[in-house]
Parts: sequence; C-alpha cells; structure tokens
Amino acid sequence: MAKGHRSQIKRERNANKDTRPSAKLSYARVSVSKACFVLDAIRGKDVNTALAILTYNPRYASSLIRKLLESAIANAENNNGMNRDNLYIAECYANKGPTMKRIQPRAQGRAYRIEKRMSHITIVLDEK
Repeated sequence: MAKGHRSQIKRERNANKDTRPSAKLSYARVSVSKACFVLDAIRGKDVNTALAILTYNPRYASSLIRKLLESAIANAENNNGMNRDNLYIAECYANKGPTMKRIQPRAQGRAYRIEKRMSHITIVLDEK
C-alpha cells in the first residue's frame, strides 16, 4: 500500500512526468511496419533535416508524419518556449492500433479476410 495522502502521491507521480514536447497521432490508417520505414529515416535528426526528408519521401506515411512533426514543433515553441533551431527528434515510434476486418469475396463462395491495420504514431522532441 502506498504511503502518504492521495494528493501527495499524485504530486510525486506528476513530478516524474516527462516534460519534453511531443505529439501523438492515434488511429493513423497506415500499418506499423510501413510507418516504421519512415520513422527510422528521421530518428535522431534535427527537425529541419527531418522535415526535408519527409517532404521528398514518396511513401504515404511520410505525409502523416510530416504533419505530426510540425505539430510537435509548434508544441515545443508555444508551450515550452523552445527554439526551433535547437530541436531534434529524441524518440519516434509507432504502436499497433486496432484492425478493421473486411471480407473479400472469392471464387466458389469462399471469402478472404482483409485486415486494414491502424497505428498510433508518437514523436518526442528535445533540445540539443
């Protein structure tokens, strides 16, 4: 059993909270493996280089991740007062989301299942 009053326990829990600026895109209609190809290309890079990579990357996930990165940059500037030139991508990852299950009719009355996968994409920034 935890010691202390409930408010004290909450205060201690919030003190350990991560204060780095971040942005999360939930239920993105792209599979985790396809999103990870793009995330691996920008991990650890500064934000200006990452935006340039995402702008000219032909994959569909790059357009989603570019908007997400711009949101994370805006969070860093407006909420944390950080300078855009000093920001870099500390963490970026995609977690598995729910799967939409659809049916594709096939020959002789059979049906094949189509799984349309979703992902939750997170980008965390930090200053150099």
